[in-house]
Amino acid sequence: MTDPIQDATVAYDVIDGIAWVRFNRPDKRNCMSPRLNRRMMEVLDALEYRDDVGVLVLSGEGTAWSAGMDLKEYFRENEAKGLGATRGAQREAYGWWRRLRWYHKPTIAMVNGWCFGGGYGPLFGCDLAFAAEEAQFGLSEINWGILPGGGASKVIAELTGFRNAMYHAMMGENISGKKAAEWGLVNEAVPLEGLKARVEEVAKVLQAKNPVALKATKDAIRRVREMTYDNAEDYLIRAQEAANSYDNEGRKEGIKQFIDDKTYKPGLGAYDKSKHNA
Repeated sequence: MTDPIQDATVAYDVIDGIAWVRFNRPDKRNCMSPRLNRRMMEVLDALEYRDDVGVLVLSGEGTAWSAGMDLKEYFRENEAKGLGATRGAQREAYGWWRRLRWYHKPTIAMVNGWCFGGGYGPLFGCDLAFAAEEAQFGLSEINWGILPGGGASKVIAELTGFRNAMYHAMMGENISGKKAAEWGLVNEAVPLEGLKARVEEVAKVLQAKNPVALKATKDAIRRVREMTYDNAEDYLIRAQEAANSYDNEGRKEGIKQFIDDKTYKPGLGAYDKSKHNA
């Protein structure tokens, strides 16, 4: 099914429960302009609670995922308008990246090509990330005289080791999708021709999981990274209790199918969530 709500800077289709969202500025290597950032927030709003959307996949049209922020529209034109315009553009960009980090549905970055600078914001925003081996990742900011801003420095420090982060940020050299997987920027790298099939395979596995448990798990992994062990332990107990109050029947059904019905094994797959109300 193709959704009728489209915009030139962002395109998406909903097919079999997967929302395939694409940066759509292939002539600009999908650089993020203020218009694209505004539209992306609208798209996230439109898809988040749709019953026919189970997983969101973010990719790019053409040969790029996103080459970062549009130097002309995002930087030069806004700086010429003054600090207010610059801050407004930052709020729009950072706003949808933040929204993506805490999105209600599971999200997957499908990095099909160039991923530079500001592109690291939504890359980190997605729960999982898969890249083409041929993709190129780079923090090129140092090459034109600035630091990797917009959260990019935080992202590289979070996802990879200290020496890799330093080298990546200070040298301004690109790395391949394969190297990005070795460093931990993405979960896996596969040949470009098999990338969409691999992402679709993962998305279908996620669709079979309990959606309440998925959301709680997404949030928990992000939250506990900044907590002490004791605080994380307490948070996770409360988070599970909250999830139980919201969807206790789903949890009980999973336990029933394992203990009583003996119809599945948790270590080998998900329980049949279609039987919740059977």
